[in-house]
Amino acid sequence: MTSFLSPERVYDIFSELNAIPRPSHHEEQVADYLCRFAKRLHLDYQRDEHHCVVIRKPATPGHEHATPIVLLNHMDMVCVGMDDPLHTPIQAYTDNGWMKAHGTSLGADNGVGLSMALAVLEADNLVHGPLEVLTTTNEEDGMSGAAALAPDFICGRKVINLDSEDYDTITTGAAGACLQLHRLPIRRLPAPKGKYRWYRITFSGGHGGHSGVDINKGRASAVLTTWALLQAVLQQYDFHLAALNIGEANASIASAAEAVVCVPSGEAAEWVKAQKDSMNQWLQEEYGNTDPHMHCDIVKAEPLPTIIDDDDFHCLMKVLEQLPQGVQKMSDIMPDTVETSNNVGRVMTEADHILVSTHTRSFIDAEMHRLCQEIADVFHHVGASSQTVMTAPAWQENQQSDFLRLTSDTFHDILGWRPRMVAMHFVLEAGFFVQKYPGIEIASIGPRIVEPHSTNERVQLSTIDDIWKVLQELLHRLA
Repeated sequence: MTSFLSPERVYDIFSELNAIPRPSHHEEQVADYLCRFAKRLHLDYQRDEHHCVVIRKPATPGHEHATPIVLLNHMDMVCVGMDDPLHTPIQAYTDNGWMKAHGTSLGADNGVGLSMALAVLEADNLVHGPLEVLTTTNEEDGMSGAAALAPDFICGRKVINLDSEDYDTITTGAAGACLQLHRLPIRRLPAPKGKYRWYRITFSGGHGGHSGVDINKGRASAVLTTWALLQAVLQQYDFHLAALNIGEANASIASAAEAVVCVPSGEAAEWVKAQKDSMNQWLQEEYGNTDPHMHCDIVKAEPLPTIIDDDDFHCLMKVLEQLPQGVQKMSDIMPDTVETSNNVGRVMTEADHILVSTHTRSFIDAEMHRLCQEIADVFHHVGASSQTVMTAPAWQENQQSDFLRLTSDTFHDILGWRPRMVAMHFVLEAGFFVQKYPGIEIASIGPRIVEPHSTNERVQLSTIDDIWKVLQELLHRLA
């Protein structure tokens, strides 16, 4: 059995990564870091036009003929709570056995897994066969890096994917996903003069979270709460919408929102102000057990120069009412597993349109495509356009394969328990790899990461140590 290395270097590398901005679509600096890492170790590496990087490490002497192994990670992260993700280093800290970040997402998804892979490259006293450490780009917002990989970018056909958040599982399948961006044209009109009151309506404090793994946890979506409040006002009084900004990322449940509205003075304005108390009461009744800190506030605001044409505003309200949101169907064959869902991640007013993002997931590809078409039809009927940014296929491994049994046995022998083998309601790049590299086998493992894609993201330190041991021993056995 392996004489285990300390995880200290894993933590050091993770700290280095968190000093490098790495939002999706802006991974150049991380790719530079990876290339420098390879050069320092005198290892062969390759970087493609999408900034995906593979670093190749020869086998431990005597194990040159072992099966090549791929360690898979992605270098981007969902940046939540950052006003300027390109210039905001993550300030991590530990608290009672967990690592967290001050006011932002932590980047443990997938920075911790990547740190383990790089620590393997750096270690000169681990036993392993030929290694390829593959790090992809834009996993969190389209998976364009994995989708565009060249067929000869890797040669390994056994993949240890370190992008998993469920410590006690081996992820052996993942839902397919489709990300769509919809643009509803709007006309802007001069703001009305005379006796009007301006208000800023905000929702804040929501859990948010991952739009796949957290979709069935009963959390408040700021998209739905904002629609509910605006709809309540519309049923009583005419008013104008000037600006709207809901959600933080396409792949997250919206935890915050801001709307700026213009209301006639008098009875209507007083009625709008009163919605704060009634909305907060409703939030506690509806989400008190699952999202107790979601809060509504309504305060006076400075006038804006323009408003959105009322007909366009009403079109948006109609769309948000008709869109399927949340869990659409539970699986008949996988207990307690969401089969199909849709999440509205962002709603934002731009200069001449309103941008709405939808993230649809399903273990049944045909059902995912049907639901995506239904969503696009909703927008089409009000004159909006829809763009499919990403489509990733569902993926399912053979849970009886020798590779997965060996992975499970390693957990049992090192940690004393056997992990569950489960399919998860999030999308992994595995679907692209199965299509692109025939015969590939994938086992997805990782430490316990809670509430990824949110400012509450945290990783349990003891599970990092345990997965680090499992990874070392698994590489030894595969050699």
